[in-house]
Amino acid sequence: MTREQRTLFEPRHVTLAELEAGLAHLRAAPRETGVLRSIVRRPKSNARETLAVGELSCEEGLVGDAWSRAFNRHAPDGAPNPAVQLTLMNVRAIELISPVEARRPLAGDQLYVDFDLGVDHLPAGAQVAVGEAIVEITAEPHLGCRKFAERFGNDAVKFVNSAVGKSLRLRGANARVVRPGTIRPGDALRKL
Repeated sequence: MTREQRTLFEPRHVTLAELEAGLAHLRAAPRETGVLRSIVRRPKSNARETLAVGELSCEEGLVGDAWSRAFNRHAPDGAPNPAVQLTLMNVRAIELISPVEARRPLAGDQLYVDFDLGVDHLPAGAQVAVGEAIVEITAEPHLGCRKFAERFGNDAVKFVNSAVGKSLRLRGANARVVRPGTIRPGDALRKL
């Protein structure tokens, strides 16, 4: 096994003190015009594909992503929850949480953006243009969970689930697609 392969399987988790030391950088995320840094599709459980081009659909979210096939135990018909169709995560947060670039897609979010996702900047109902598409931030919170802790450590979960982490949406913001379209890394993000 190469050193790079060992790093993927045996990561060093960042400490809470290291995470808190990066708050100023996280708070400096652009508010006017951001940028889409990467698109990650989850074709099935625990699988990730980084895309050069993505299609957002009102029915499927990120086309080819497992969200549209997910069973929702809270819905009478098991249909996927439209409030969690898509997740945007601040790229500054995942870079801080995971110094190893190859591990970042394991967070499970579809759009990694350099943009302020804080609740005060993007309250539920706020719309964001990205590429040809428009997404709407939903009220459904996105929090660190057991899988996130396994992948990035308990301190990462404490950090993103803290009062500051929740207000800045460091674990990400749930959204739904309101206008379909093509998106690419490098596309600008603008609050409408």
